[in-house]
Amino acid sequence: MKVIDKILESTTAGDAGKVVFSFEFFPPKTEEGVENLFERMERMVAHNPTFCDITWGAGGSTAELTLEIARRMQNLVCVETMMHLTCTNMPVEKIDHALESIKKDGIQNVLALRGDPPRGQDKFVQIQGGFACALDLVEHIRRSYGDYFGIAVAGYPEAHPEVIESNGLATPEAYAKDLAYLKRKVDAGADVIVTQLFYDVDNFLKFVNDCRQIGITCPIVPGIMPINNYNGFIRMTGFCKTKIPSEITAALEPIKDNEEAVRAYGVHLGTEMCKKIMASGIKTLHLYTLNMEKSALAILTNLGLIEESKVSRPLPWKKPTNLFRLKEDVRPIFWANRPKSYITRTTGWEQYPRGRWGDASNASYGALTDHQFMRPRSRDKKIQEEWVVPLKKFDDISEKFTKYCLGQLKTSPWSELDALQPETKIIDEQLASVNQKGFLTINSQPPVNGAKSDSPSVGWGPAGGYVYQKAYVEFFCSGEKLNGLVEKSKAYPSLTYLAVNKEGNLVSDVGKTDVNAVTWGVFPAKEIIQPTVVDPASFLVWKDEAFEIWSRGWAQLYPEDDSSRSLLQEVQNTYYLVSLVDNDYINGDLFNVFKDF
Repeated sequence: MKVIDKILESTTAGDAGKVVFSFEFFPPKTEEGVENLFERMERMVAHNPTFCDITWGAGGSTAELTLEIARRMQNLVCVETMMHLTCTNMPVEKIDHALESIKKDGIQNVLALRGDPPRGQDKFVQIQGGFACALDLVEHIRRSYGDYFGIAVAGYPEAHPEVIESNGLATPEAYAKDLAYLKRKVDAGADVIVTQLFYDVDNFLKFVNDCRQIGITCPIVPGIMPINNYNGFIRMTGFCKTKIPSEITAALEPIKDNEEAVRAYGVHLGTEMCKKIMASGIKTLHLYTLNMEKSALAILTNLGLIEESKVSRPLPWKKPTNLFRLKEDVRPIFWANRPKSYITRTTGWEQYPRGRWGDASNASYGALTDHQFMRPRSRDKKIQEEWVVPLKKFDDISEKFTKYCLGQLKTSPWSELDALQPETKIIDEQLASVNQKGFLTINSQPPVNGAKSDSPSVGWGPAGGYVYQKAYVEFFCSGEKLNGLVEKSKAYPSLTYLAVNKEGNLVSDVGKTDVNAVTWGVFPAKEIIQPTVVDPASFLVWKDEAFEIWSRGWAQLYPEDDSSRSLLQEVQNTYYLVSLVDNDYINGDLFNVFKDF
């Protein structure tokens, strides 16, 4: 979705509209830095920014990395992504390669910039076959791609740094010329202006008024850079030739060597700046995070725009932002703890299910690749610490699963998530008991009968709604325990099950085409939404991945001749994967069937 549409949709809703915010990130220099950025980004995106943008390195130095990060942001982090694109060292062919790449990835937003000179050079130089300025780039995007892309451009409240003189000011003529150029960019097709950082709010508000006076009507989004440390602040404001009001200098001077005090002042200053901006009627804020989260989130918390303890969910799983998946609202429950794997295995579907899983009839899942088993280095290290211990007997394995269900371990080879889902705490003791009896659980949900949609543990969807779900548990167990479970389930007519071993031998009491909605919601002025299902065909696809994790996600972390590795492989080769649903979400008790084991 275009950022302009999201801004207008949010800020014009109702009588007053609401203030929306966004974050900017830059590509880190190391692989570990990239993974750390994504961990931080996941936490920040949980607060529902309108969009996030990723910068394009000076001289195109991070071009391919920026493209890869943008792809992951849009498709795996599931945040509306705006990619910076500059003219520096970029012939038209490279610019079109970048635009075609993000279009293919379902990204619709570009921040069109001339760009800074390459490192080591003082001035921007147009290369042969390239563009001279951002206006050329805007015109090219509109001419070549029509209305597909939303285009943002930069605005400079104090004029472009290149026309700011040694006294720190641009002449009135240079300022007016800069404004006129900004209008030409908007007239050429830009629909949002994002400003350079500033610390003089009065000057920013004058800039907005000056823009309106010459006929610029599109949203002007103020760029706010929290002060995190003194030296970085001086370096950045010097590079951008940003005016520093005397009161800020006076406040920073006595504390400049106290990083904690500088950061606290930065949060206070950022909060007060935003309050003044919001009081003027502007309902958009763009935070230059410098890849740091605490100051940005603290400012938003101070403004009442977010609550750390209250993160809303449009669906039980993260709603996609990829243009081609916008209408998707149904998924099999099996990948609940591995959403990124699900996305990679369903990329390229011609149609994504909406309303009913049956709408995706005969959809083909992608084959398993190394990608599904890759983990960030920090997560891999944590799994090594928590799961790679000597395993002498089966009870040692079940102990690991038990501790994870009780929150005593933070990771699981079967989960991409940072911790257990909040709803798991409702049934954690029952899950621990089941694991101690030899049923190794990897996915679950408690029954819910009409909880409010804003419930912190099970809520999702729009305000004023009610959510429902059937009790569900998924686990590995031996063939002997499966036979006992099948026999006992005959006394519980509300239970349905699917079970399969590594070779694909299926044991089930449901039809191969029977799709079971296990989560649904009822909301004001909307049709019933059923976002999570148990689908036998998808279960048989998922089982390959689930069984493969025994080896590629756990056993392979041990030396080849280690007996622990052999024990895990034995479980992988002899156990069944079982999906169990209690369809009586009002009076049922799924865990009763395990009591006599």
